[in-house]
Amino acid sequence: MTTTLAAPARGLTTVADRAVGRIASRAAHEVAGVAGATASAHVTGGVAALDVRLDLHYPTPVATTTAAVRAHLAERVGALTGLAVSVVDVSVAELRTAAEVTRRVR
Repeated sequence: MTTTLAAPARGLTTVADRAVGRIASRAAHEVAGVAGATASAHVTGGVAALDVRLDLHYPTPVATTTAAVRAHLAERVGALTGLAVSVVDVSVAELRTAAEVTRRVR
């Protein structure tokens, strides 16, 4: 016979702000047009607020891409962490040409 514990008896899982930020950074790279991303997060009571800084490929449409990143992060971070995402602040730091993105390894 299997006994299932009620939710309060199972304990609590806490996801660190840094971990949520890393997940958000990786998820931002999944959106077309993103050349680089860094993210930070602040988690309070099961709700995450994200601050994302993007480098975009030039000539990517900035408004369309940032809207896609915002929607994708809200869905993806929520699915991977179980947290509700309340705010996704997106800023574009740089537009990169193809030559800037490709780096030569010596």
